Amino acid sequence: MKNLQKVIEHYIQAYNQFDIEGMLMDLHEDVVFENISEGILTLRTEGIDEFHTQAEKAMNCFNQREQVIKNWDIQLDKVVIDIEYKATLATDLPNGMKQGDILQISGKSEFVFEEDKIIRIVDEA
Repeated sequence: MKNLQKVIEHYIQAYNQFDIEGMLMDLHEDVVFENISEGILTLRTEGIDEFHTQAEKAMNCFNQREQVIKNWDIQLDKVVIDIEYKATLATDLPNGMKQGDILQISGKSEFVFEEDKIIRIVDEA
């Protein structure tokens, strides 16, 4: 089994650098991604193609973005990390935030593994 921490560190590094191909490298073909905001599911993708499409859309929303890992909870086939997230908006958002505003949130991300690949990601803030 791959070192789960290294896989996640690579994924986060690729995310921070807007490197979509790097993000996809360790994802399972059937990956499920969910974003939960204030307890509400706001986005769900199923499969690597849907994930890729969403990653491209999200990339256009930010001029800069960074996830910093603050804590690790490593289990057998699942890892939960606490993160600090900071991003500069490249476009206006429906919630009233404007281009150039800085978005700063704390949250957690859960990564589930199957066959040494990430099969599920749940981002919660």
